[in-house]
Amino acid sequence: MPEVELLLRSRRVVTPEGVRAASVAVAGGRIAALLPHSAQAPPGAAVADFGEDALLPGLVDTHVHVNDPGRTEWEGFHTATRAAAAGGVTTLVDMPLNSLPPTTTVPNLHVKQAVAGPKAHVDVGFWGGALPTNRADLRPLHEAGVFGFKAFLSPSGVEEFPPLGPRELEAAAREIAGFGGLLIVHAEDPGRLEAAPAAEGPRYAGFLASRPRTAENEAIDALIALARRLEVRIHILHLSSADALPAIAAAKADGVPVTAETCPHFLTLTAEEVPDGATEFKCCPPIREAANQDALWAGLAAGTVDCVVSDHSPCTTDLKVPDFGRAWGGISSLQLGLPVLWTEARRRGHTLHDVARWTATAPAALAGLGCKGAIAPGRDADFAVLAPDETFTVDAAALHHRNPVTAYAGRTLHGVVRSTWLRGRKIADRGTPLAGPAGRLLERA
Repeated sequence: MPEVELLLRSRRVVTPEGVRAASVAVAGGRIAALLPHSAQAPPGAAVADFGEDALLPGLVDTHVHVNDPGRTEWEGFHTATRAAAAGGVTTLVDMPLNSLPPTTTVPNLHVKQAVAGPKAHVDVGFWGGALPTNRADLRPLHEAGVFGFKAFLSPSGVEEFPPLGPRELEAAAREIAGFGGLLIVHAEDPGRLEAAPAAEGPRYAGFLASRPRTAENEAIDALIALARRLEVRIHILHLSSADALPAIAAAKADGVPVTAETCPHFLTLTAEEVPDGATEFKCCPPIREAANQDALWAGLAAGTVDCVVSDHSPCTTDLKVPDFGRAWGGISSLQLGLPVLWTEARRRGHTLHDVARWTATAPAALAGLGCKGAIAPGRDADFAVLAPDETFTVDAAALHHRNPVTAYAGRTLHGVVRSTWLRGRKIADRGTPLAGPAGRLLERA
């Protein structure tokens, strides 16, 4: 064993095999060994004993819109990664759009990396983008270390990131399959969206009708067919419609290389509870009905849905006007994902082991981050320390992301993040990020 510098002790260490009392030995920023709870600390090693607080792997959030550079009044690497650290997230992967420039060429990636490096309080990686005009850039971006390529089938909401039509999607998928890459897709069929009634005014019911389940279901069916035919890895982003679960499950059973994620807001918020005019709840695809939510939980429990990630998509307060047709769509939740998910998971009989698999192990596997996502020897010593039985009430103004807007304001949640550790260094304590960016920029292995 390398020389141990730190021993972390808890009666609830969440390992890939389950939850148990243990001591975790850290050497050189990595987990050196899992030892008995009563193991003696080596000479010179610091000891942190968390008692009954749970020690989870640091969360890996593979769906974050940081918007930096270009729209830093919406968010930024400094504020986003501080919020991540406060919430137990030790790794995030930044989406390629809403920043200017978007991450669609290697020079644009280098701009993003140069901005992120000095500001990152957690480890940061990057998705590339697939546009109608940048097929020749995909392989160079892959070789430069992006983790995969995001595409939209319907308008993204920003002019610089247009969607792919059917032929463009197939061409991008063929290119990505050729170098063994990953295509991640916002799956809503544009024809179904155009045929739906337009969203306007304060009524949430009108907005929900403008983003019908059929738009998701048909787009996912087409993506599954593409993955089956081209043998290209496809990941379905922010699954909202539970109607698509049988098709995803059947594809997985057939060995089709398709995976899916959902988000805390789809698992905890329902259309029935969204007040009219409350556009802090607006996102695309939308929050749906309670019965749909129950089915999403069943799909998550069955393994049809692989990951739970935030889709943190913030904006300035003024863009959340009380009109669902005009307001920016996105839910700010980066700091709150762990307690939000745990609050509902515990109510439904799930365990911390389940939560760690959904929020750390599976997202790390999706992105190919073999050094992240689990408390196991050889992995990075990234941890979230959670008091799972304690509660707190969300105060939007006290969150560390840039703008005080969140759909969870005023909610009482179970699970207080006591501290966050990155490669054996404490980076947040009792909700407060500690001084000095400690994050690294990550590239696909």
